[in-house]
Amino acid sequence: MAKTTPEQNKARVLEAFDTLFNRRDYAAAERFWSDRYIQHSAHIAPGREGLFDLVRTLPETLRYENQLIVAEGDYVIAHGRFSGNGRPAAWIAADVVRFEDGKLAEHWDVLQDEATRAESVSGLPMFGDRFAA
Repeated sequence: MAKTTPEQNKARVLEAFDTLFNRRDYAAAERFWSDRYIQHSAHIAPGREGLFDLVRTLPETLRYENQLIVAEGDYVIAHGRFSGNGRPAAWIAADVVRFEDGKLAEHWDVLQDEATRAESVSGLPMFGDRFAA
């Protein structure tokens, strides 16, 4: 059983997300996601294949950008943006990942459409320090 540190887990999440969402390298992505992967997202079918199959249906323009990543023990929370998703607005996501044996073993997320400047009651962007173009 591989035991990883929170810093290693943060780096692995960022590399895994880049490999799957930005590069679409499914074979390489398999080394990051456990074959016993548990998916809690209501919009994604079970398991690693459910996630990979969803990504295959999304436009090639899909991109993941990370704004903030924190880790404690075997858990990582990544605050990011999924743009080019084929929807009117990008998704702002808080992805929670649990590691087991050095791999992404379980996942939960909270997704919200990114607000424009006109839609933001606070007047502040949801991601980074400026509104998306």
